[in-house]
Amino acid sequence: MPCYVSRRDDKEVTVAKTAFYSHPICQEHEAGPQHPEQPARLKAILDALEAPEFAALDRRSAPLSDIAALKEVHQAELVDLIYENVPQSGYAAIDGDTLISPASGEAALRAAGAVRAAVDAVMAGEADNAFCAVRPPGHHAEPGRSMGFCLFNNVVLGAERARREHGLGRVAVVDFDVHHGNGTQAAFERDGDLFFASTHQSPLYPGTGAADERGVGNIFNAPLKPNTGSQEFRDAMQSKLFPALRSFAPQLILISAGFDAHNDDPLANLCLFEADYAWVTTELCQIAAEKCSGRVVSTLEGGYDLNALASSAAAHVGALMAA
Repeated sequence: MPCYVSRRDDKEVTVAKTAFYSHPICQEHEAGPQHPEQPARLKAILDALEAPEFAALDRRSAPLSDIAALKEVHQAELVDLIYENVPQSGYAAIDGDTLISPASGEAALRAAGAVRAAVDAVMAGEADNAFCAVRPPGHHAEPGRSMGFCLFNNVVLGAERARREHGLGRVAVVDFDVHHGNGTQAAFERDGDLFFASTHQSPLYPGTGAADERGVGNIFNAPLKPNTGSQEFRDAMQSKLFPALRSFAPQLILISAGFDAHNDDPLANLCLFEADYAWVTTELCQIAAEKCSGRVVSTLEGGYDLNALASSAAAHVGALMAA
């Protein structure tokens, strides 16, 4: 696979080639004053990834998805409704938590386009893995409903791209956002060729993700009680989710990378740290190396304390690069 070779202390160090997708329009999507899903989230990540250790990132501009691709996953009526309501100025409410502004329509197409392009790049061997620093996020968006700060489900759109364009038969999504990815589960739960695994705080929005929600045997939820810390998180991954993922034998692993389970995040009550995000990323990359030639595509979901978000995303990307 392609790699980047750097020199440190006269020794060659091989680093995985990680593609990095973003676009300036994703910082122009506004969800309203004081809204936690704010443009500063993306700026914090981009600033963190300017550090010298990220010089080897293969930085790419997120392309536009076409609207027709959105309708491969979402009901046409929902897609049309969103685009009919993009305001010329100010804000339009999709639901009580989910608002759009003049740049939101293009930002959503760039967010979806980033994940789809990342799938293409990884499948073509142009990159070992990829991270998409985009917004709006996606994992709460159900096929027929936008909600929870999310317009369209970027990770599901990536999975559909992998199946339609690259002919993959088994695609997995692993979600470690603090909130359950109800939209991804809703899209996958009747299709045994798709796999969804999630750790998340429970009880918490959106109220889904119980352990007995199994789909057709392809859904694996590991709800965590408030104030759960690193050990319980790692135990849930190692005892339940990783074995299920290995058994599924994916041909591609997609990650819904939310960093709001961090100890400092204001919207929830889990107690994870940067080391946990580096650890879970490394473990997922190891499973990918065993099962699918290392193919991993990750996309940003939540994370609302700017410092914790920046450092956690940096830990995640660092682990992708080192895979």
